[in-house]
Amino acid sequence: MTKRQALGQHFLRDGAIAREIVDLVRPTERDLVVEIGPGEGALTSILAGRAGRVVALEIDRALGGALRARLPAVEVLDADARTWDYTRLAAPAGGRVLIVGNLPYSVGKPILMALIGARAAIHEMALMLQREVAERVAAPPGGKTYGSLSVFTQLHCDVRVALRVPPGAFRPPPKVESAVLHLRMLREPRVPLADARRFETVVRAAFAQRRKMLANALGAGLGLPLDVVRRAATGAGVDPARRAETLTLAEFAELTARLEATRAATSGNPYRS
Repeated sequence: MTKRQALGQHFLRDGAIAREIVDLVRPTERDLVVEIGPGEGALTSILAGRAGRVVALEIDRALGGALRARLPAVEVLDADARTWDYTRLAAPAGGRVLIVGNLPYSVGKPILMALIGARAAIHEMALMLQREVAERVAAPPGGKTYGSLSVFTQLHCDVRVALRVPPGAFRPPPKVESAVLHLRMLREPRVPLADARRFETVVRAAFAQRRKMLANALGAGLGLPLDVVRRAATGAGVDPARRAETLTLAEFAELTARLEATRAATSGNPYRS
């Protein structure tokens, strides 16, 4: 079994869909495009004809070697997209850094988080994931699909589900549907944060026990007394009996600030992170 097979990747074979994906980011000769998981090159060949420079990250050495032979103008790197350092990317003069990829289902979320972490170096992305994951990323507050992945992505990106892709567009066909996210990086977070790490800690704690009321989930997840959590939530204008999936980004940000202020005034001890 190859590394790509182990990751559960399926090769895109529908040329019309490949062109639609590339059209989402509209690469020009001034742009640098990084393609994640080029596989057999359905997207790569289109990108090579439009972008000024294309770097392809391929974990399967055999596939990478075949792609180098077929598209010598493309820089094919034997690399793991989960750990590759995207922060070192630099936009060409007058151009953009674009990310395009058909992400393996099994590692789509960690790759997305790595890209969000390198947001300062990236302008725009078109990423194919399992449809269920893509819809979670773009979900608004109030539903069961909205979670920490939604919050962390939407904090730093404009995001939408741009395309739905049927199993028949791949070889071999997967057992689930796929979808393509179109993401534009924001230069500043959507809501101001006093402490990004505290915000992440609070959001993760809130969703770790999402069936519980917010106060109970945060008390357990942060190691804080319930009265402290309730006081902070009330001060933030958030009913402590609500559930995490109903909170907006702005409410999470205000709640984090109130929790920090209440905790400091009450005990001075940091909550668990």
